[in-house]
Amino acid sequence: MPVAVAADRRFRRAHLRPPRRRQAWARLVPLVRAAVAVACFAAGGYLVEQHVAHAGALRIDRIAVRGNERLSTGEVLVLLVRLDEWQRRVLSSPWVGHATLRRVLPSTVEVAIRERQPMAIGRLGRDLYLIDAEGRVIDEYGPTYMQFDLPIVDGLGGAPSGGEAVDEDRVELARRLLGSIERAPALMRRVSQIDVSNTRDAVVLLADDTTRVHLGDDQFAERLQSYVDLASALHERVGSMEYVDVRFDSHIYVRPAGGGSKRPR
Repeated sequence: MPVAVAADRRFRRAHLRPPRRRQAWARLVPLVRAAVAVACFAAGGYLVEQHVAHAGALRIDRIAVRGNERLSTGEVLVLLVRLDEWQRRVLSSPWVGHATLRRVLPSTVEVAIRERQPMAIGRLGRDLYLIDAEGRVIDEYGPTYMQFDLPIVDGLGGAPSGGEAVDEDRVELARRLLGSIERAPALMRRVSQIDVSNTRDAVVLLADDTTRVHLGDDQFAERLQSYVDLASALHERVGSMEYVDVRFDSHIYVRPAGGGSKRPR
């Protein structure tokens, strides 16, 4: 005899078909469409950029350079279109301390240069170099720069060829000394060499005198002038002198060549 059994809801009914799984390629369609859209957008952007870059109104027809004295205009001009690359190339010159470039529409680029100014001729190792007020090497000194009538500074530090940096305190001493003496042009023209090996005592040699003049670390112009005023009398009394020490306000100490030091009254 047949028995009625309640339907079990845990089993699917025979008249309901299970859903079909989507094919793998069907799931890739949206991704492909997105990739194509991105590629089209990038290509369009590139074409627009190229069109703008080559537009007649934005094409660079003239480069105006100002502020260059040692560098020729031809050395400043470069051939790339991007201003940041231009700036890097201009700054690669050792003579350039600062450079700004700006585009002036429609077709001009203005280049403003601030060149480094030589402070002295530094003896680094066995060679001579033009150096600026920060102790940075501008270029090796040679016949090309004979127009620079600058004193030679010894004791700054290592040679560039050896990769050694100059000593900042010694550079600062040389900068202060030259800045002080430059205010007395007649005195400045007589300065031949400077030694800053001792950061507390700068030593100066004059062009027409072999006496080493110890100036200390301040009052450079005043102390050097005091020696110049007394030089003739000192030479008459002492003769040839190895050095003169004028660091002390009330006394001048002299070391005769080949002899001991003494204090003139």
